[in-house]
Amino acid sequence: MNRLPIILIGVAIVALLIYNAIFVVNEREQAIVVRFGEIQSVKTEPGLYFKLPFAFIDADNVQIIEDRKLRFDLDDIRVQVSGGKFYEVDAFVVYRIANPERFRATVGGDVTLAEARLRTRLDSALRGVYGLRGFEAALSDERLSMMREVRDQLRPDAVSLGLEIEDVRIRRTDLTREVSDQTFERMKAERLAEAELIRARGREAAQRIRAVADRQVVEIVADAQRESEILRGEGEAERNAIFAEAFNRDPEFFEFYRSMAAYTQALQSSGTTMVLSPDSDFFRYFEQSRLDGLPVPAPADEVDVQVDEVQTDDNQAAGSDSN
Repeated sequence: MNRLPIILIGVAIVALLIYNAIFVVNEREQAIVVRFGEIQSVKTEPGLYFKLPFAFIDADNVQIIEDRKLRFDLDDIRVQVSGGKFYEVDAFVVYRIANPERFRATVGGDVTLAEARLRTRLDSALRGVYGLRGFEAALSDERLSMMREVRDQLRPDAVSLGLEIEDVRIRRTDLTREVSDQTFERMKAERLAEAELIRARGREAAQRIRAVADRQVVEIVADAQRESEILRGEGEAERNAIFAEAFNRDPEFFEFYRSMAAYTQALQSSGTTMVLSPDSDFFRYFEQSRLDGLPVPAPADEVDVQVDEVQTDDNQAAGSDSN
């Protein structure tokens, strides 16, 4: 019975030694075994490993280091291009710890310290690459080559830290507030100039079309007038031919018809005043009416005929007074 506590203590000591003597490395990690401040080994493969126990006396210490790809972001970097204008750039770096021994020797295995140094080098590389380009380069297809150039400049410095740069990407490239306002004003001026040019071309085209239309109007009106004159002349000729034919058939009736038409035209307006000689040919048919027994006005040296009103109904007609 007195040996049981001793056995239990022995088992506990052995268990403690075993617990302090083993460590596990998974597939996302790598381990550095340090003995009295010196690196003894580096475990890069996943598995179960042994070391000397009692790390509290600085026998064997195990430092776990990431073995996966890590991402480091750098935001709001103000860079200047060759033309003097400024961009605000966001970028990120994908890296992994390729040399754990150097990584521990340079930054003590501290990822935060390594990224702080990497930040300075990335900032410098971005400024250098952008400084060699013009204003439009970062917004064109040249952007891919710029990222590769930044990566190549960053790799030697990363190797000195025990890191391997997998990739560098530029997430955002924006104009600064001042440059953005200037660019907007420049684009606005360009668009206004382009709009004015389009309007000028439109006015020119309108004038050209209007000139063509005016010329066509003149030509059409001239053709219409010419055709109308031709038609009027043909109509006049046909009318004269009809009158000539009618005159040849009955000259006396034709002369009477022409006289009646002249009377109608001369006396159709109210208030018409005519001063004619009584023996004028205009009154020839009036003279014949008197000879035939119809009432006519008394003769005089001069006749002043004024037609004030003509009113016709079914039974009577009123004539004008003559002086």
